Amino acid sequence: MTRFIAFLAAALLGAAPAFAQLVEPNQIGLRMGHVHLAVTDVEAHKRFWIGLLGGTLVRNGPLELIQFPGAYIMLRKVDAPAPPNTTAIVNHFGFTVKDMPASLARWRAAGVKIEPLPENPNEVYLYAPDDVKVEVYGEPALSTPISMNHIHYYAPDIPAIKRWYVNAFGANPGQRPCIACISKPRMIEADDLPGVNLTFAAATAPVIDGTRGHSLDHVGFDVINLEEMVKSLEARGIHIDAPVRQVPGSRVKVAFLSDPWGTYIELTEGLTP
Repeated sequence: MTRFIAFLAAALLGAAPAFAQLVEPNQIGLRMGHVHLAVTDVEAHKRFWIGLLGGTLVRNGPLELIQFPGAYIMLRKVDAPAPPNTTAIVNHFGFTVKDMPASLARWRAAGVKIEPLPENPNEVYLYAPDDVKVEVYGEPALSTPISMNHIHYYAPDIPAIKRWYVNAFGANPGQRPCIACISKPRMIEADDLPGVNLTFAAATAPVIDGTRGHSLDHVGFDVINLEEMVKSLEARGIHIDAPVRQVPGSRVKVAFLSDPWGTYIELTEGLTP
């Protein structure tokens, strides 16, 4: 239990006191930003993320964002369903909720697909439209009804991916408890960034795809100074796939890169409305 509480504290360090802001950045000016989904029905996703999970729709110029404490969900309309992240390097992402029994009752009443975890009734997988997999577990001590918690990678080389996020983004390396492992407790390798835990489990598929083109298309980290961040990454030999540009009609700047295992990453500046 002590390790469980420590994991929550690390993952929620600097959690936003309200829905209106991201957490404070780390020593290099980086924090959790958003998860970007490729979806066939934007309105269905809004009903899920806003109506059932409690997010808030906000706008930053032309951009629509669904706001949660510590992170945003962004939706991009696609004509054909994107494949789920079953074989992708990033398999799913997760939230904690304050009132798990009430949340479960609401999701069941709405007919949400729920996958229970056999050993822990306080933890489930939800499936959003387009088979987007979301892990949720209850934490009554949470200061908000819901909060961003983790991004779950299935990595072929765990030590290497841990080092990459430490070197690239200033993550704090460590471990976190397996929430589902009640009968055989164990720790999972992880890195912590402000607002999110990066969880690294052993790859379970023979071939791991990049995230681009899947329903969870990419993850986003928000930075204080994007031009300086990009210069720093390039100076360390990290390739930038798409250079810094301004989103028309907004103060948001974006750039894109990929980690060596194919996680497509968007860096943003000024994402908070």
